[in-house]
Amino acid sequence: MNLIFDIDGTLWDTTKVVADAWQRAVDEIGTVTTKLTPERLKKEFGKPMDVIAKNVFPEIEDEEDRNKLIELCYKYEEEFLDGLSDESVEDILFDQVRYTLTKLKEEHDLYIVSNCQKGYIELFLKKSKLGHLFNDYLCFGDTNAPKGITIKQLMMNNHLLEKHTLYVGDTIGDFEATLLAGIKFVFCKYGFGQVPNAEYQIDGISELL
Repeated sequence: MNLIFDIDGTLWDTTKVVADAWQRAVDEIGTVTTKLTPERLKKEFGKPMDVIAKNVFPEIEDEEDRNKLIELCYKYEEEFLDGLSDESVEDILFDQVRYTLTKLKEEHDLYIVSNCQKGYIELFLKKSKLGHLFNDYLCFGDTNAPKGITIKQLMMNNHLLEKHTLYVGDTIGDFEATLLAGIKFVFCKYGFGQVPNAEYQIDGISELL
């Protein structure tokens, strides 16, 4: 089986770190009154970057100004995450992620598709030290396309068959992407979103074993 994973809300929870990083960017710009919290970001994670920017900073009407701020947010986000100690990374990985992925790799091929910016997946793999477990990955920053299209592109790149592939994620957007891609979906109930009546649901990632 080919297992494609989301990152945020599925493999780790960086919302506290990211909220601090984005708040630094907001404070530096000085023209926005938005206060960033982990709870606020959990409502946005999983959406395309341009949608997140509009939702989090609605008071910035000029798209160019909004993009400049979101770019600064991502700059500090990368710095903050890259500066995490190994112990801190273990704290933000969901329970049993390292063990489960290692065991799954023995019998399955693992992939990542995320709506993140370029470099974020690489940073996750670097900080988590899980890069050796994944065959390939693709993100919104690579395709500038909806997640369903990005999933289909990754599947085409790696010659994955729909009937032998499933996606593991935590939001309704993830579920809708799998409908477009024509693959099954596993809903992580411990994540950030809600997917009513998902056919396959797990309370912890180790249930994939």
